[in-house]
Amino acid sequence: MPLLPRLLLPGCPLLAGALMGYIQPIGFLCACLFIALVLAPACLPQWLWSVLVVVASVLLAAHLLPGFRPWEIAQPQRISADAAPYLLRLSWDKLLVGCTLLAWWLGLPPKPQQRPAWIAPTFIITLLAVPGLAVLLGVVAWQPKWPDMLGAWLAINLAVAVLAEELLFRGLLQPRLVRWLGVWPGLLLTAALFGAVHIPFSPTFAVVAAVAGLGYGVIMQVSGRLSLAIALHGLVNLLHFTLLSYPLRIA
Repeated sequence: MPLLPRLLLPGCPLLAGALMGYIQPIGFLCACLFIALVLAPACLPQWLWSVLVVVASVLLAAHLLPGFRPWEIAQPQRISADAAPYLLRLSWDKLLVGCTLLAWWLGLPPKPQQRPAWIAPTFIITLLAVPGLAVLLGVVAWQPKWPDMLGAWLAINLAVAVLAEELLFRGLLQPRLVRWLGVWPGLLLTAALFGAVHIPFSPTFAVVAAVAGLGYGVIMQVSGRLSLAIALHGLVNLLHFTLLSYPLRIA
């Protein structure tokens, strides 16, 4: 896809956030620099570009750069009896990470897609193992529900959290680590790093996230399709939201 239409992917939410007052001038500048960095990799050595994009993406996604204020969609609500109230909000900085990396991904040459027979078993094992491990470790409990905010939550979760995390970890980081270290060391290190960024939520939850990340990574590796990793990640999150304590069980 040509560069100009791809620029619309991060450009539209950046402009919308600025016009609505959620992105301040310093945040706008940070976002523009990030977009320029991601979409101009030929200007830097590949290893340096990769390191800078990963670091910048983590800083934005973790809300560590100034100039961004989240859009609070609704008042905090207690979705699960054993969990803290949940605030549905849109984080513009993490949204920009996903949109910018998607613009980069769409500019890459098409890759051959594989259809091995064990894609479906990997899906099933991940969808069973991740919630099961979370319950076993006490991170969550069985709390089936169907909140009114499900539609809005699903849209924001997919467009912000899932898209940014999969493009960063499975789209950008995993192929490079696999190429440098080999398939299984690369998959395991990517999953460990994915778990590590979830430590602020809970060290135990980080273990569950690492196992989930391994499932997403295996799907990406065997199929060559990032869309399947995104779909699996979204399904795991949906199971968490509708069947288990959300966001996390209060100890």
